[in-house]
Amino acid sequence: MAHRSRAPRGRTGTALIAAGTALALCGGAWLLHSGTAQHPPPQPSAAQAASPGVGAAPEAAPLPPSPPDRVRIPAIGVDAPLMGLGLTRQGSLDVPPPRHKNLAGWYEAGTTPGERGTAVMAGHVDNADGPAVFYRLGALRRNQVIEVERRDGGVALFSVDAVEVYDAARFPDRKVYGAAARAELRVITCGGAYSKRTGYQGNVVVFAHLTGSR
Repeated sequence: MAHRSRAPRGRTGTALIAAGTALALCGGAWLLHSGTAQHPPPQPSAAQAASPGVGAAPEAAPLPPSPPDRVRIPAIGVDAPLMGLGLTRQGSLDVPPPRHKNLAGWYEAGTTPGERGTAVMAGHVDNADGPAVFYRLGALRRNQVIEVERRDGGVALFSVDAVEVYDAARFPDRKVYGAAARAELRVITCGGAYSKRTGYQGNVVVFAHLTGSR
């Protein structure tokens, strides 16, 4: 399940994210605690995979940098505060405390959501008590909206381009974390097959781009 991957750092480079990231996000605490896999989170269908140029909403001009404070995804009932995420001493992307199930994070050393480049958000799919903030992330569909409330008082609006699930051993680092010429967003949680021994075997990734603001 673990993979080595790269995430944006600042405006000019990348920072190595070690294998601990996938393990921290993908333990499957609820399923493991309940001793059953009868309630797995939804997984994206092949129909939601990337299809460049197919029904894509027009892109908006990038916004000035501003930290995000909240993310809303109305189609799947997400309305959660955001905390800044850094890197651990081991070089992995830190994650929100699992005890706070309605909390997501963004990689604050990288691009802010709405400015030019690739901004990254991550959150747990579950904790020991049940579904967490991004439990239904795999149920998103193309062209649905992600709203990011920014500290400058504005709201950045993103349209979903694709929802895909990757096995950790074949995680496409460059595709997910690579630089973008427009304002883009990645939202990541756990997904794929589930093992009682090691938890979720992969990640669900939402690809989206900026289509407006208010």
